[in-house]
Amino acid sequence: MTRSEIEELRFAVGQLRQCVGALRTHYGDANPVRRLENDLERLFIDAEEFEHTPPPEVDARRQQEVIYVPDSKSDEAAWMGAQDEGLGFHSRPRTK
Repeated sequence: MTRSEIEELRFAVGQLRQCVGALRTHYGDANPVRRLENDLERLFIDAEEFEHTPPPEVDARRQQEVIYVPDSKSDEAAWMGAQDEGLGFHSRPRTK
């Protein structure tokens, strides 16, 4: 993470802190406000940790394994008795 990206993260956390502060002013000590404050504190802690001890970078250019799925017909016996809910073929007879 570059220095400018870390600064952007700090700025975003600062903006969130202002928004949550406004919510605290408007809604007081409501449970959702307390949870947001807790989440914000956790975000601040994680951002600080990330800045001081960043994890190793992953190679974004690394090729992901391609899994080939053939277009040939699969064994229909594996699907016998299965329900077709959500498949969109409710009005069509089942293929054999």
